[in-house]
Parts: sequence; C-alpha cells; structure tokens
Amino acid sequence: MTDTVPTGPPPQPAAQFPASQITAADGRVEISPGAYPEHSPFANEDLRPVPLAERKWTTYNFAALWISMAHCIPSWTLASGLVAIGMDWKQAVFTIALANIIVLLPMLATGHAGPKYGIPFPVLARASFGVRGANIPALIRAGVACGWFGIQTWIGGSGIFALGSKLTGGEWEKAGQIAGNPWPLWLCFVLFWALQIAIIYRGMDFLRHFENWAAPFVIVGAFVLLIWIAVKADGFGHLLDQPSKLGWGADFWTVFFPSLMGMIGFWSTLSLNIPDFTRFGAGQRAQIWGQSLGLPTTMTLFAVLAVLVTSGSEAVYGEAIWDPVTLAAKADNVFGLIFALITVLVATISVNIAANVVSPAYDLANLAPKLINFRTGALITGVIGVLIFPWKLISTPEFYIFTWLGVVGGLLGTVAGILIADYWIVRRTVLHLADLYKSEGRYWYASGFNWRAILAFTVGGLLAVGGSYSTVDAKGVKQGPFPVDGLIPFLKPLADYGWAIGLASALVLYVVLMAGRGEERAEV
Repeated sequence: MTDTVPTGPPPQPAAQFPASQITAADGRVEISPGAYPEHSPFANEDLRPVPLAERKWTTYNFAALWISMAHCIPSWTLASGLVAIGMDWKQAVFTIALANIIVLLPMLATGHAGPKYGIPFPVLARASFGVRGANIPALIRAGVACGWFGIQTWIGGSGIFALGSKLTGGEWEKAGQIAGNPWPLWLCFVLFWALQIAIIYRGMDFLRHFENWAAPFVIVGAFVLLIWIAVKADGFGHLLDQPSKLGWGADFWTVFFPSLMGMIGFWSTLSLNIPDFTRFGAGQRAQIWGQSLGLPTTMTLFAVLAVLVTSGSEAVYGEAIWDPVTLAAKADNVFGLIFALITVLVATISVNIAANVVSPAYDLANLAPKLINFRTGALITGVIGVLIFPWKLISTPEFYIFTWLGVVGGLLGTVAGILIADYWIVRRTVLHLADLYKSEGRYWYASGFNWRAILAFTVGGLLAVGGSYSTVDAKGVKQGPFPVDGLIPFLKPLADYGWAIGLASALVLYVVLMAGRGEERAEV
C-alpha cells in the first residue's frame, strides 16, 4: 500500500545519485542537501522542510501552546454559551470534555507528519490532493482561520472598549457612532488588530517564547474571576445549584449532539493545521505528550471555570452572562478592571496568533510561493479577518455554536478524513519530500490534482453540511441563516453529526477510490 517506487528510470547506485532524503535513527526524516527544488514554483523558504537541527519544540512547548490557546475568550464563551442555552454546569463540562477527547485523536494523527518530515499542513495535503489540488483544502482552512482571526480580534477590541469605557465612567459609550457602534470601539478593534500583526512579524521562535509565559498568566486570571464571582455569590454553593433547564431527557439530547459537534468544530481547524507547529517538534513523544497533556485537560478545566462563573453571574445578577468581558466590566475596583483588561489581551493574542494567523499564512504562501511569503500571508489574513464582519458571526450563542462552528466542523472534518486516510492507510506514513515540491513527481497526479481526493471531499462535505438547518425560538423566530427544514431536507438528520459524518465518509470513500492502484495512484 505504500508508494516507495519513484517515477522515471531505475534507481542508480547511491554513490552516483545520493538519496533525496535522510532518515535519522529515531525515524525522523529530512531532505538531503541539494535535493530541495528551491527553484520550483511550488517551493519557498517558509514551506521548506524544517531541518532536524531546528526541530526543538519540547513537550512543555506544545503543552504551553495548548494551554494558552485553550484559555481564551471564545473557549470561555463555548462553555458559558452552553449554560446560557439551558445546560447546567455538569452537562456543559461533560459535553466539552468529551468533544476534546474525541478531537485529540485526529490532532495526533495529522500531527505525526510534522516531527517526522518537518512539513506544514499545505505541503502534507499535496500527498493526497496533489501539488496544485492542495490549494483547495488549504484555502478552505485559511478562510475559516481568517474568520476566527476576525472573531478573536473583535472580542479583544471589544474587551478593551468595555473595560476602558468603565474606567472613563461610560464616556466611550456616549461617543459618536460609526456603523452602529461607538467610534472608540472601532479604534480599539483597529489597534488590537495592528498589535497582533506586529507580533507575528517577529517570527515563530518569538511566538514560542510568548506562549510559554502567556499560558500560566491566563490561568491565574481565570481563577481570579472565579474567586471574585464566588465572593459576590456568597460562596460556591450558588454556582453549583443552578438547575438545568433541559433535564436529561429528549430536550437535552436534542441540544447535546449539535453542541458536541460544535465543540469539536471549535478545534477542527487545529486538527488540520497542527503540523504547522509539530514540524518544529523534537520528536513524536514531544507532540504526543504535549498535546495530550495540553488540550483535553486544560479545555476541561477552563470549561469548569467558565460554567461556574456563568452560573454565579446568574445567581448574582439574575441572568447568565456568557461574555467574560461584560462580566468583568461589572467590577467596581480599578485594579480589577485593569487586571481583567490585561488578561483579556494576553489570552486573545496568544490564541489568535497561534491558531488563526500562522496557519493561513502558510496556506496563502502555498497558493503562490514565489509571490507570497509567511509575513505577506499573515497580513492578508488580517485584512480578510476584518472583511468577513466578525461581529456578526458571534452575535448570539445559537449562531456561534450551531451555525458557525457546526458548518466549519463539518467541512474541516471532511479534509481531516482524507489526510488521515492518505497518510496512515494508503501511504503508511511514507512520504517522499522532494516530490512534494515538484511538478513531475509522484504527487502531481493529473495536472497537479488528484480527482479522487476532490470527489471524496465533495461527497463528504455534502453529507456533513448539506442538511444544515436553523432552529426557531419560543416565538417561532428563526435562529440562523439556513432554512428550518435544512438546505437539503433529506440530509437534515445528518447535520447534527456533521464533523463525524464528514470525517468518516471522506475517509472511507478516499480509501476505496485509491485502492488497487498500486504505484499508479501516486504518480498519475
């Protein structure tokens, strides 16, 4: 099942034609000196395999990366949003913990190619979609990441505005409006956007150091908010006593499954682009332990903090305040407001740059390697993140969890299924690095496109999101952009399981389409 025979004339003696790649004793592979086709239109320095000597990220680096990414405002709103739509704290934590255990599996599967070959996601996708065809999943993932960048930047800017308005006695809220919002809010949004772009221009090593200290700082900030609301609520008892509005019957399970897919969809982008980080890993142990210790544990801990604080806000203020910035703005202490502001900034920057700028920057570089480098890709990401109107995407918990995350998860789960099938089942983790950058190599397929991967993606994506639908509230008002009966009514029953349906169907179909082709499957 592995593609081990190169195209062209029979292999020559090693002394005359040196091997194009070198395998270290621990199984990691690097490209041989002179074998990288640097003049190829599909190659540049940002996409080049990372040399073994430069793969230095340790278990702590990966764990810190996940801790800082998990402890962000959208992660908080995931958990608190579940409370806001009727779950109690136990149901919300259960949903999030299960989702993160499930999504960890494709994270580890796709992350394996990073430390082994030192390649980012768009280059890994060339093995299955073709050297040119890889732009399809790369641009889809880039579009999703741009959306996330915009959402996070809007949240960060809103946090600055809300807390700054509190410090100025509400003067910012009284300022003149532009497009329905006070102009200081837009100013905060732009300044926060510029700050993030400036940081990413410092490069990946600077990002690693930033994540290392940001992770523990944000954890402390979350615990401070919990203690504050517990004091306001006269203890933790009230936080734990808020009952579920859904119970454990049919009403709960109707909400549970789309919520579970939404929680998985939250990290579905990272389940694809994790090779962008693991390519710097010192070995498989570092990425496996780092991710396993960093993702499910910290997301569950943060979920507990979020639902406790949100439940406490209901006990104190009579309503579940699912936005931590809005809740923090209710503090009367100036020091507390400033601390909350700094925490919001650090939390948002740490996840936004790592999760939503690094990856689309690589994706856009993959589109035109000779014209777009990593920094140019980062700037394009920032511009697109503004143009998608992120303030609309996070307008309500229903729209955020079921519409945005559900559709995103379905599409990206489909891509993950193809990548996992190709790397683990079809190729058994064997890749030929130089050919990933060539127009005449084994991953060129037909004019650079593997129609089998494209067909598997189309079918899987249709099954995953074709039945997307909107719910209605108690007054019969539609809560979302889709028809109540679904885009394709007979696919509506599958919509609540979009990520799983997309991953499984694309994986199986791709394996079937690639079966029995021998070496031809990687050379056509």
